[in-house]
Amino acid sequence: MKLELRGITKRFGAMTANDNVNLVAEPGQIHCLLGENGAGKSTLMNVLYGLYQADGGEILIDDKVVKFAGPGDAMAAGIGMVHQHFMLIPVFTVAENVILGHEPTKFGGLLDLETARKQVREISDRFGFEVDPDAIVGDLPVGVQQRVEIIKALMGDAQVLVFDEPTAVLTPQETDELMAIMKQLRSEGKAIVFITHKLREVKEVADKITVIRLGKIVGEASPKSSANELASMMVGRAVDLDVEKGVAKPGKATFKITNLSAWNHAGTKVLDDVNLEIHEGEILVIAGVQGNGQTELTEAIIGMHGKTAGSIELDGKELIGKNVKQVLDLGVGFVPEDRTEDGLVAEFTIAENLMLDRSDRKPFAKGISLQLDFLKKFAQEKLKQFDIRAQGIDSTASQLSGGNQQKVVLARELSRELRLLVASQPTRGLDVGSIEFVHEQIVATRDAGIPVLIVATELDEATQLGDRIAVMYRGKVVGVVPSNTSRSVLGQMMAGISA
Repeated sequence: MKLELRGITKRFGAMTANDNVNLVAEPGQIHCLLGENGAGKSTLMNVLYGLYQADGGEILIDDKVVKFAGPGDAMAAGIGMVHQHFMLIPVFTVAENVILGHEPTKFGGLLDLETARKQVREISDRFGFEVDPDAIVGDLPVGVQQRVEIIKALMGDAQVLVFDEPTAVLTPQETDELMAIMKQLRSEGKAIVFITHKLREVKEVADKITVIRLGKIVGEASPKSSANELASMMVGRAVDLDVEKGVAKPGKATFKITNLSAWNHAGTKVLDDVNLEIHEGEILVIAGVQGNGQTELTEAIIGMHGKTAGSIELDGKELIGKNVKQVLDLGVGFVPEDRTEDGLVAEFTIAENLMLDRSDRKPFAKGISLQLDFLKKFAQEKLKQFDIRAQGIDSTASQLSGGNQQKVVLARELSRELRLLVASQPTRGLDVGSIEFVHEQIVATRDAGIPVLIVATELDEATQLGDRIAVMYRGKVVGVVPSNTSRSVLGQMMAGISA
């Protein structure tokens, strides 16, 4: 089945998310839609799937125009979507999940679960998925849950499969398995649209690459293109993807975590006897699939986590028991995972956000008076230095794109007198060019003799940026290894196997 998007335009108020986009997916082909976060990839696929209605253009299947009022119409037409965030109900079995919305019945309306189980087994055996139809979805590893999503699409006899950023929550091994599945689907004649911003994956599986930037198709590329060439198309200028950093010259271990455990509100242990130390002048990267204690670790360091036991020391001073402001006052820079929730005040201006938690002291204040002239000069300097795209320093944080909001947080935290930098996914939502700049700033912080702790979900970033890598799994540190450790070993560690 051939799919074509012709002249698709989608607007949200004054913003044009998709601008006259053309795309063709042929049977037996993996067509990669490559673009940065916010480029318009997911919006385009939501138009295709009937979740959004286009403001212009048309969808064609086998050269015939079709209209989808919702996902049900798209599925009925043979289009299946494997979402970035799984659309599964954790307490249901695999069989119950895959028949939701089109439940088979027998004997005058009774649910025919046995037919569903049989279909799950058939598809699972055909593709080597090894998925038990009676397993509870919430008990399955993430990689297996994704296979359930694929089975769900194939149960509807999908001929076109859309994978929307499918590797965001997978280990390297699970990613390799998914790539193999996509190739097998291709060999069976399925048309596959693969949406991603990860260059390694594109080069691995794509037959055809279309690059989207700021809502527009900017060209096609060959899978043989270099990563730098693909990145340059995504950004619109030449970029260097390699992190430029010299050999670390670590000094004393001034930051130490000893026997740290933490519990959530339900009393479940989320950190389990964590021991780490970071030296002056080194970057320790925390790697692992999201949701394995990384967030709780950074929250415990900064004083945001409730119930903890153990010790966290910076320059010999205990951080456990201190509140967030006291921790920051000891020279900790903190880039949170969720910038909108924990990093910024949306209604405040850029200038005001740049002095958060320092507005009561020099050089931002003199006595009880704010030094507005200093703040203006400081904010304008950071706007330029960090290439924050805004109308001016009086723009509110809520008016900025996600990437520019992240730059405001980074500008504030990196302009402190630092004794420790803690950054959780500091390049999330940034374009390739901005990532290059942030990496430079983090390396410069290390080279200034400051210990740096980074949480990274991208393995390439972890190995390039880190001097050492600590891998977390279910709240524990599985091991700490050099940054030149192979992807396969790191992947095994991310699945809980000690190095």
